[in-house]
Amino acid sequence: MQDTLKHRGMRNKLAEVLMAKGIKSTKVLNAIRTIPRHLFMDSSFEAHAYQDKAFPIGADQTISQPYTVAFQTELLDLQENHKILEIGTGSGYQTAVLLLLKAKVYSIERQLELFKKTSIFFKKLGYRPKKAIFGDGYKGFPEEAPFDGIIVTAGAPEVPKPLMAQLKIGGRLVIPVGVDEQVMTLFIRKSATEFEKKEFGSFRFVPLLENKN
Repeated sequence: MQDTLKHRGMRNKLAEVLMAKGIKSTKVLNAIRTIPRHLFMDSSFEAHAYQDKAFPIGADQTISQPYTVAFQTELLDLQENHKILEIGTGSGYQTAVLLLLKAKVYSIERQLELFKKTSIFFKKLGYRPKKAIFGDGYKGFPEEAPFDGIIVTAGAPEVPKPLMAQLKIGGRLVIPVGVDEQVMTLFIRKSATEFEKKEFGSFRFVPLLENKN
């Protein structure tokens, strides 16, 4: 598939939809306008690429709804060169948004099928995360902690303690918390032991799975 003027027009319309839903960050909206979301999906589903909805991508996972991607990214309050840990690479679309905002991205994926697919895909499109990791997102990535921001792209029944521990003071953790339905939750680390917590309404995500062994 190619990226055409038609696709760019569709992205501009999608950005207008997201603005109408309350997305305010110019940087985030520009990322939505720029990144060819249709390339992150099977070509047979191209017609769905610029609708504001989630879509299956294999391995029982989805490419997140564009509004959700924009909303979570906005909550991160990204600055250039921020070190960001992404839990759940998935299709790689959220990763691409973070990279376009000039973050240093470490992305973890536990589904081998998706990890292999996105590793090839990133190289093909020229997206360069600092590290793509095949592993358990519950554990985070302590080798590179602490992080300026952590974004979780799956629904967690509880907040994994390792992720809280790997956040810088002043850093932000954006995570959907809940089982059947999740509440988008922002934690801002105030000190070694204190976190400010804010909640932002209900969302639906595939579950964040933990390796028990």
